[in-house]
Amino acid sequence: MDVGNHNQQAWDKLVKDGNEWTIPVSREEIAAARKGNWQVLLTESRPVPRAWFPQDLHGCNILCLASGGGQQGPLLAAAGASVTTYDLSAEQLQRDQVVAEREGLDLLTVQGDMRDLSVFSDGCFDLIFHPVSDVFIPDVLPVWQEAFRVLRTGGVLLAGFSNPVEYCFDQELAEKEGIYQVKYALPYSDLTSITAEDRERIYGKDEPYEFSHTLDEYIGGQIKAGFIITGFYESYRANDPIAQYMPSYFATRAIKN
Repeated sequence: MDVGNHNQQAWDKLVKDGNEWTIPVSREEIAAARKGNWQVLLTESRPVPRAWFPQDLHGCNILCLASGGGQQGPLLAAAGASVTTYDLSAEQLQRDQVVAEREGLDLLTVQGDMRDLSVFSDGCFDLIFHPVSDVFIPDVLPVWQEAFRVLRTGGVLLAGFSNPVEYCFDQELAEKEGIYQVKYALPYSDLTSITAEDRERIYGKDEPYEFSHTLDEYIGGQIKAGFIITGFYESYRANDPIAQYMPSYFATRAIKN
């Protein structure tokens, strides 16, 4: 299975279907960001603390990693940053391009796999903004290694990720009856934890392939790559019963020393 090719096509289709993470920000949001009134999301609903960013984004070179969709990148560019959006989906990148052209923003789009940043030189970014997206790749350590390489010394990595525990439940039972029953061993993989027939029946053949990752891979992996973790928070999915019992997402701030 060519996961990258499948997920690229899946996200291109999600854009055309109007997925919520593919809707470009409005002119009003861009205008507010230019005045310093902005917020961005690493996870579904909790804005990233402004203290996690430089006080002034002017002159800040930011890589929005696997972050297309016309949302975070354009807002950061409107706030003064020089932004490069790097994403596997051409349609997601096109959403950023639409806003950039509409608003005259300093924003470049590049297509590629988040695990391979070889198109960028060492130490060329001041900050990497990486919202929840690692669930769409089977191996996450290369992301941290490449992020470390392309950040300058003192650069910051902001990353969001799903709570891996959510992948252990029988999703069909949860959706139909609201019962959260443990079914899958972790880490979960759409390629090996479920049959192709069951996956297509439950999720549909056009959905992106997903993979859970351990906290050791998420947090330990960043440390192994050389980062120092300086910030952490939890976030909860909106309108999800399981969120009554545990966080749906985590976010980290890490520095390259």
